[in-house]
Amino acid sequence: MALIFLCFFCFIAVSSGAVSNRIGINYGHLGSNLPSPAQSIQLLQNMSIGRVKLYDADHETLNLLSGKDIEVAITVANDEISGIAANQHLADQWVYEHVLAHYPGTKIRFVLVGNEVFTSINTPEDMQLARDVLPAIRRIKNTIKAQGIRNIKIGTPLAMDMMETTFPPSNGSFKPEIRELMVPLLRYLNGTRSYFFVDVYPYVTWFESQVWNQTAINLGFALLRTGNENYTDPQSGLVYTNLLDQMLDSVVYAMTKLGYDDVLLAISETGWPHEGESGANRENAAEYNNNLIRKLAAVPSIGTPARPGEVIPTFIYALYDENQKYGPNTERHWGLINPDGSPVYEVNITAGIPHMRD
Repeated sequence: MALIFLCFFCFIAVSSGAVSNRIGINYGHLGSNLPSPAQSIQLLQNMSIGRVKLYDADHETLNLLSGKDIEVAITVANDEISGIAANQHLADQWVYEHVLAHYPGTKIRFVLVGNEVFTSINTPEDMQLARDVLPAIRRIKNTIKAQGIRNIKIGTPLAMDMMETTFPPSNGSFKPEIRELMVPLLRYLNGTRSYFFVDVYPYVTWFESQVWNQTAINLGFALLRTGNENYTDPQSGLVYTNLLDQMLDSVVYAMTKLGYDDVLLAISETGWPHEGESGANRENAAEYNNNLIRKLAAVPSIGTPARPGEVIPTFIYALYDENQKYGPNTERHWGLINPDGSPVYEVNITAGIPHMRD
């Protein structure tokens, strides 16, 4: 089997940079038995991965990525946001240390400010952090722009729990308590042609539909199984063949209701667990990720029913299982690669990967 679809190498030019439909992957470190950064970067190359998303801006990893044909997303930690939001000098320092020290040798293309910051806004401190995201984005963007860099996009990954309603997609709306935050964020992303990054997990939605004993979502629909079933949105008339498109378009409609109907969309995390609760097994994980790659790496781009033909940059979660993560057992079993470098299961970007050697 080929290591990767040939279309992963196709690029679609936009503005001063290029938006590619090469599949990316999330590379986290919350495991006690993970390969070294050097081994991990070699694996990414062997897999012909187009992008990698880091949950930090680790210098060793960024140095190892120098000269590699891999686009990189780096992350400003949540606990750094408020300081950067309040102080341009701190923003300058962060950019000089984590971006300029490695760019352009390392193909940094995205700076993500925080991770799922809008998920918890139950305390005044949480709400203040959420309010600080956009000022921090602005300051980092100002520093990068002042250096004459035009091909790095700035954004923040948000989880689907930002949504009040997702079904049918045309009813999509953000939770009332975050709308005041969402409007200026969308205005800024639209004005800078940056991406609205969303962590979207059909597995979680499918699993919850079983647990809550409501009208259960069809498993094949959640797995993006072709020809499985169709759903027609009664208001838009758009026809949906999978749950991922429904979830993404609910975000599109939510943005539209706030006056922003053309903000670019990107998937910062998606995937399927291979062990844990109901439906989490290797067969389903392989099917979901293979179907995901087939859909989002297609040329010409497929997009979604509400955004036909749009390229949606996508990062699969995750490179490795991470046994130090909290939560249910499923939380620790999303990886594509074992600690020895062999595939957990075969998916188009892992086929033929040999065992790691020291």
